[in-house]
Amino acid sequence: MPLMARAQAYPTRPVRIVVGFPAGGPTDIMARLMGQWLSEELGRQFVIENRPGASGNVGTESVAKASPDGYTLLQVSSANAINTTLYDKLNFNFIRDLAPVASISSIPLVIEVNPSVPARTLPEFIAYAKVNSGKINYGTAGNGTIAHVAGELFKSMAGVDMVHVPYRGSAPALSDLLGGQVQVMFDPITSSIEHIRAGKLRPLAVTSAARSEALPGVPTVVDFLPGYEASFWCGIVAPRNTPVEIIDKLNKEINAGLADTKMKARFADLGATMLAGSPSDFSKLVAQETEKWAKVIKFAGIKPE
Repeated sequence: MPLMARAQAYPTRPVRIVVGFPAGGPTDIMARLMGQWLSEELGRQFVIENRPGASGNVGTESVAKASPDGYTLLQVSSANAINTTLYDKLNFNFIRDLAPVASISSIPLVIEVNPSVPARTLPEFIAYAKVNSGKINYGTAGNGTIAHVAGELFKSMAGVDMVHVPYRGSAPALSDLLGGQVQVMFDPITSSIEHIRAGKLRPLAVTSAARSEALPGVPTVVDFLPGYEASFWCGIVAPRNTPVEIIDKLNKEINAGLADTKMKARFADLGATMLAGSPSDFSKLVAQETEKWAKVIKFAGIKPE
């Protein structure tokens, strides 16, 4: 009975949402939008705490070991599913030690080139990459990021050889793409869309199964490479053994946020698709993505930096 009373009162104090990446990236942007919604709806501050390091593992470990009382949550993304295979010795087990609360959004990546690249379509780019084998550099936010595994999947399916150039985050990679030091990027639409709209970068294709509402004139990779799909997704998890009433309450509020008209418009503007669902739906997504990227990591021999 005391447990029920406590759960009904939740939250009685500020809640931390840990983000394992620096401020300004897609994981952080989505956490801040949802944190603001939860603060307004539940009447307590949901504070975003950035704890970057080791591709999100520093922040993830801190939450995996936190008290399961609902006051420390973690914003997770496709990076967590990738890291499960990428890193041999983690001090936590992502699937075992963290409980899914709710998925939030899915963001396609966009294959974009510096305007100096002569290709105007994806088939033209594939042809250009074959002629210039090993001479094209693709920049990413780092080794084992969604952009990296999406790039490796593309290389194997398109039969091209490009050189991977890892950066410490999406922003410096984009800066070098704009400057022409790298020729192509696979980047979440969220961080690239303003450069595309300004005509500074040329989009060739989006990596989702369907076209993006944010870039309706840009085709999908799957139009040219059947079976190709890669998306950056994110959601919220809690430490294992967090009371089910708290998880259900948070899930309900997050799904209400995803149904809100203003939130929908904000997400659409960022090129994100809402991913409403139950904790078990989110659990299935995590399992599928972990398995999918494990194959690519092993095939491409990707190692952490």
